[in-house]
Amino acid sequence: MIMFWNQKEVLVSSDLQRFNEVRDILSANGINYKYRVVDNTSPSFFGSSRRARTGTFGENINYSKTYYIYVHKNDYDNVYELLKK
Repeated sequence: MIMFWNQKEVLVSSDLQRFNEVRDILSANGINYKYRVVDNTSPSFFGSSRRARTGTFGENINYSKTYYIYVHKNDYDNVYELLKK
């Protein structure tokens, strides 16, 4: 099981295609992973953010989300080799 104390980050990207490629590679090789998607256009829960005050006019929608993928730290070296290709 992947928990915050035994995970390593293998991807941080705003590219949905790359995010899906990495997920496919991990699944095809039987490697467990966790992912997180952060929507950068959402206002902050803990108060108003710059984005909430100014909106998103003129911003490239392709970069509105950030994708994170994590694997167990014991799988990290194997995943690193898989993703180098």
